[in-house]
Amino acid sequence: MIADVVIAALALDAGRLARCATLLSQDERARADRFLRPADRDRFLSSHAAFRLALGTELGVPPGSLRFERESGGRPFIAAPADTGLDVNLSHSGDIAVIGMVRGARIGVDVEIHRPLPDALRIARSQFAPDEASALAALPAIAREAAFFGLWTRKEAVVKALGAGLSQPLSSFSVTVPPDPARLLRIAGGAEPWTLAMIEPAYGAFATIAVMAAGVNITVRSFPGTWAEMNDAK
Repeated sequence: MIADVVIAALALDAGRLARCATLLSQDERARADRFLRPADRDRFLSSHAAFRLALGTELGVPPGSLRFERESGGRPFIAAPADTGLDVNLSHSGDIAVIGMVRGARIGVDVEIHRPLPDALRIARSQFAPDEASALAALPAIAREAAFFGLWTRKEAVVKALGAGLSQPLSSFSVTVPPDPARLLRIAGGAEPWTLAMIEPAYGAFATIAVMAAGVNITVRSFPGTWAEMNDAK
């Protein structure tokens, strides 16, 4: 089984952002308009356009023709074209988007930009499983903040693959803590086979891909800087 991961840079000029908007549905454009900060609106437009371009390329359909619906936990899935067998997930932070696609399993992706977080250990102790917080506390202080962001993406990628949303407590399962390789250790109800992998989509960014299957080969590629024009040539 192969999971495909696409990385897209989201810092686009006005012309490319306008192209992105043409790919989105009316509902997506309305959601973008509800953001108060222009930067948040622009990242929504560009990340969802990149999502559609990656999926449209994979499925061989126009990106604008894709239609999405949501599971009960809020997780999006492809409703049209129907029965593609492709499970998908999107995450973005700062100017980076990470898109995951796989057939025959469920996938979750999460990306976070490293930023100052002096209370990382307090957050871990209040939100994460005790063994994760202890492992984080045992790290040298200089390495703890970066490890926290790596750990956070591992947790969020698992939650997003499960699709349970906020109903899945972060303390209900454990993953390894960086710098250890990404792995699911335990989860309420018993651990099914999983594949977890960390990537560095950009300097200072942490990302994790979580697939609910064992032995998944994860391939990673980046969109070119001119990705917003990819649809123009079709």
